[in-house]
Amino acid sequence: MHNMNADSPARNRAPWWFHLASQLLEPWVRIRRDPAEPATLLQGGVPVCYVIERDGFSDALILDRACREAGLPSPMQPLSGTRRRRSVFALARRDGWLFGRSRQRAPNEPLGQLVRSLEGDAERDIQIVPVSIYVGRAPSRESGWFRVLFSENWVMVGRFRRLLALLLNGRDTVVHFSAPVSLRSVMSEAGEIRPERLVRKIARVLRTHFRRIRAAVIGPDLSHKRTVVDAVLNAEPVRNAIAASAAKENITYAKAWRKAHKLVLEIAADYSHPVVRSASFLLSNFWNKLYDGIAMHHFDKARAAAPGYEVVYVPSHRSHTDYLLMSYQLHVSGVVVPHIAAGVNLNLPGLGPILRRGGAFFLRRSFKGNALYSVVFNEYMAQLIDRGVPMEYFIEGGRSRTGRLLAPRAGLLAMTVRAFLRAPRRPVLFQPVYIGYEKLMEGKSYIGELSGKPKEKESLLGLLRGIGGVLRQRYGHVALNFGEPIELTPLLDAASGDWRAATSDPDAKPEWLNRVVDDLADRIQVNINRAADVNPINLLALALLATPKHAMAESDLLAQLELMKSLLTELPYSDRVTITPMDPAAIIAYGEQMGWIRRARHPLGDVLAADDEQAVLLSYFRNNVLHLTATAAWVACCFLNNRRMSRSSILRLGRIIYPFIQGELFLPWDAEGFAAQLQATIDFFVRRGLLESTGEGRLLERGPGQDDGAYQLKTIARSLIQAFERYYITIAALAKNGPHTITAAELENACTLTAQRLSLLNELSAPEFFDKALFRGFIQKLRERRIVWTDEAGKLDYAGALEDMVRDARVILSRDVRHSILKITGGDDKDAPKNEPPRAPAEPAPAEAAAPAPTPAPVPADAGSDDLHRRHVEAERQAHAHAPDDAGKPSL
Repeated sequence: MHNMNADSPARNRAPWWFHLASQLLEPWVRIRRDPAEPATLLQGGVPVCYVIERDGFSDALILDRACREAGLPSPMQPLSGTRRRRSVFALARRDGWLFGRSRQRAPNEPLGQLVRSLEGDAERDIQIVPVSIYVGRAPSRESGWFRVLFSENWVMVGRFRRLLALLLNGRDTVVHFSAPVSLRSVMSEAGEIRPERLVRKIARVLRTHFRRIRAAVIGPDLSHKRTVVDAVLNAEPVRNAIAASAAKENITYAKAWRKAHKLVLEIAADYSHPVVRSASFLLSNFWNKLYDGIAMHHFDKARAAAPGYEVVYVPSHRSHTDYLLMSYQLHVSGVVVPHIAAGVNLNLPGLGPILRRGGAFFLRRSFKGNALYSVVFNEYMAQLIDRGVPMEYFIEGGRSRTGRLLAPRAGLLAMTVRAFLRAPRRPVLFQPVYIGYEKLMEGKSYIGELSGKPKEKESLLGLLRGIGGVLRQRYGHVALNFGEPIELTPLLDAASGDWRAATSDPDAKPEWLNRVVDDLADRIQVNINRAADVNPINLLALALLATPKHAMAESDLLAQLELMKSLLTELPYSDRVTITPMDPAAIIAYGEQMGWIRRARHPLGDVLAADDEQAVLLSYFRNNVLHLTATAAWVACCFLNNRRMSRSSILRLGRIIYPFIQGELFLPWDAEGFAAQLQATIDFFVRRGLLESTGEGRLLERGPGQDDGAYQLKTIARSLIQAFERYYITIAALAKNGPHTITAAELENACTLTAQRLSLLNELSAPEFFDKALFRGFIQKLRERRIVWTDEAGKLDYAGALEDMVRDARVILSRDVRHSILKITGGDDKDAPKNEPPRAPAEPAPAEAAAPAPTPAPVPADAGSDDLHRRHVEAERQAHAHAPDDAGKPSL
């Protein structure tokens, strides 16, 4: 680091009035340096010359103070080895006193002096350090409303406006030091180029650098929507679409052009820096009234990966506040607010214009039947990408009503990929973001919609009424976790070695395009889940919803919370998953404070419970993190109705069921990776004493039902058991109807009705149990794996593997559950053969438990009865060990 004292005599060479002005300005300016220690960037012993973007007395004062505080050489001292009286120069200067504008100043004189000073002396060098200065980029909560009008933007203002900006926003001044550039290295690389050309080249590179930094800090210069609208309407695809529309509708080209113009205005954002800053000022107060804190994790990694890329933020979508939270947090963190794709239903009178000026652009729910709209919207997206505008959209297509990630809708992703193929000037980076809440303002409306109530239409009056009710509650903490970013170019390289050839035809749709888009969509969802935040409410929901009455003794709940935290910590799902630091006692206290659970006092020990309505709402937060416990839940499910199982059976059945769990929960592993996770989870349960390993690790056994370990396993298992019940409903309904008799849509509807009835009969607290989308996803996965397919008449046919799934379900689902499902679907109960002996008690008698069962002989891994061979009830094991192949199948 440079010694400040060595520069002191040089600093005294500045005029007396400069020092006076510096002292007068000091109380009004608070500087934040980026990086905090810029001296580490410099090479010791080499003269330093600073270059700033715009000439100005205030910028010189701020730079001098920032250098002094950082221990850097003063910009006011003469530059060693040259005739320059100052070690700083600017690329542009102001004219006029009050409202002067900038004019480009060819920096030939200062740059030429620097170049000439190095000629003839190959040992000398000069470090050129670009410095960007921003006053009032992000007004804080304490800032006055008036201050946002004088914060930093793209317009070069006069001295009077700059003075007002310093007085109003000087305490929020950012000085960004870029890495120094060796002038000697630049001259060496230039070779024989003439000095005049070299100077112009350096100036051009510096101007580009400053524009890039300014765009990254305050956003691209999109102050005039007109420029984007004109570019869209003048694009060749849009002109062709206008001509086609005119011919099709038999109208003039001018009239068709006006229709296109109206469509662009309906779509386009009208980004305004003052509005963004004003919204930031308002939202800081709003968030403080609403939330106890907003945390961002792994944001530094995301910011470090972004430079040089067109960044597309792709968050999970759980609330209307997602839009505002993301934009607000990015803005206050020093990153430009992205343009956000919003549903046209939010383009409400009064609200729509504000959202537009905050960066929102609007799209219709469907493009079908409007070719002109489709072309115009695609071109608008292409213009944003071509201009390097960061974007944000939700690939789920709407807010999740269940807490799970929804199946992606890849329309906007496809538009983004095609826009990049058309003009691959800047690589595209997709940034997944997990947004986690502890309470949702839309929670009750979600439950109503899942129960069959129609979705309420958005209106300004409804919004105002909702805000009034929202502000009377507290919603805990919010977490924004930034996941592993995904680069588009490597995906294209893997799909096609000559993908760049597709850029020559803007209308081309290569055969590999859909595959790339689908792969990209799945990776985004997987990476969102890999960045989950586990908050106290998630953990309470996982534990309490696994009990029949949503209640647990306090001692049991403490033990279950400790087990879950240990599981997530010792077997990390991803290095980007974050877990609440609260201990189990603090988690329970927090749940009571938030009103999620209540305490029932009792002499034998307090009981913690969630009321019925709260339990339904808690299912949302359990589903947020269900994927994190999927592996543990599968292992535990294997011991719900079995006392003993072989390790190989757990792995074999796990490989069969995994594609369906993976598709529903967006799990990150391949089949072998999942098997490895299962092995690690089994070992964890053995270490914790929940399972006992015998037979050289081949056999696993849990304790009796009254054992604490068995209780904990059952609690973990029940978080996933409803998924298997849905799977069984689907295959039972299909088997009941038989092949070639029912379409996929009819099966989906039948399954939904069956699940609704089962939910009513059993008072389930999980509305997503009968979510039609989950049945649709399972049926689609059956079709992808060719277990089910569509015949020529559009009806479903299936393979024998479906019958194997019915038989395997007996390992996981209890007889009562299976019979209840078959009774509703109307299936013939061949799952319980007439000659089957009475079922033994769920747990063996004490005498039987004391005498260990004989170790069964090994059986082949693919044996059809392997899933029954380890049954803990000896009578049933003997009855099924050598059952015929068709045993246990529903009637076909």
